[in-house]
Amino acid sequence: MTEAAEATRRTPGTPCWVSLMVHGLGSTEDFYADLFGWEYVPGPEQLGPYVRAVLDGQEVAGIGEMPPDGHLPMAWTTYLATDDADATAESVRACGGTVAVGPLDAGIAGRVAICSDPLGAVFGLWQAQAHLGARPHGGPGTPVWHELITQDTSTVGKFYEHVFGHEAQTHVTASDDFDHLTLNLAGRPVAAVHGVGRSLPHDRGPHWLAYFEVEDTDAAASRVEQLGGRVVDPPRQGMRGRQATVADPEGAVFALVRSRHPQ
Repeated sequence: MTEAAEATRRTPGTPCWVSLMVHGLGSTEDFYADLFGWEYVPGPEQLGPYVRAVLDGQEVAGIGEMPPDGHLPMAWTTYLATDDADATAESVRACGGTVAVGPLDAGIAGRVAICSDPLGAVFGLWQAQAHLGARPHGGPGTPVWHELITQDTSTVGKFYEHVFGHEAQTHVTASDDFDHLTLNLAGRPVAAVHGVGRSLPHDRGPHWLAYFEVEDTDAAASRVEQLGGRVVDPPRQGMRGRQATVADPEGAVFALVRSRHPQ
């Protein structure tokens, strides 16, 4: 690896990539190309057909096609960086999580594993080699934030602290019903955990939610519906800016956000 590449490696525990497994690769490519302006290049095919989404020459996300008999729920998966996927996978197991796939090599791109935390939220591990992950500086069409939606933050927050070294910062508000942690690395926020108790969607359970930046949240949410998707939570003002939760035509849920501090 070059010195320049080494300098851009993500700090372990930082969200560095998102990917989606679908039944119809072509139709999903068309949906996100229209919504975000993505173009595509082939990716490693060890696990089947796979493409990487590209914006302005930079890779931002991955989309793969499930086998015909695949019955996994459609969901975007957030990947957390690691310098040693095998050691981190062992730590996941030791702290009460599960390793469902891997660790295994993805060609020369890197080493990957698919895991879940003690409450069942799925996430990936990515040990970068040739492929470092999504570009880190954001912009419309790129993933800019990641939030774990779960029952409560107490148990699962400790899991991510122990496995990845996150420093969990509790948000103190006037409402006792607001259960929210920010996960920091070296004093910098990299992700969040939101405990929603019984409001957790029954059809999804605990899950990581990827936020994609857009220029206009309301217009983008409307475009999702025009393209055959649906709006799960209408546009509103949130902690990250004006945001909405939407689903693509196959049902994969993600968030749209207009940054309050554009790049």
